[in-house]
Amino acid sequence: MKYELVSLDKLLPGQKAIVSHLTKSGPMRRRLQDIGLTENTAVECEGRSPGGDPAAYLIKSALIALRDEDSRDVLVKIKREE
Repeated sequence: MKYELVSLDKLLPGQKAIVSHLTKSGPMRRRLQDIGLTENTAVECEGRSPGGDPAAYLIKSALIALRDEDSRDVLVKIKREE
């Protein structure tokens, strides 16, 4: 199966992915890890606010809202359409 590497902010509502790695360092990296965004974790975009930012993600059975500014630092693998 082929995968495409994209940033988390590119997921559309209903789309699922697997966390590949984080590009951020420092306190924000730690915060992202603390909310469950660690390597090989499944994540699903549940929806976006009416303005498009932030988005809600299902991570380890918790619904977490993240701004696009922060979710750009999370690279995920999505199944590529063949």
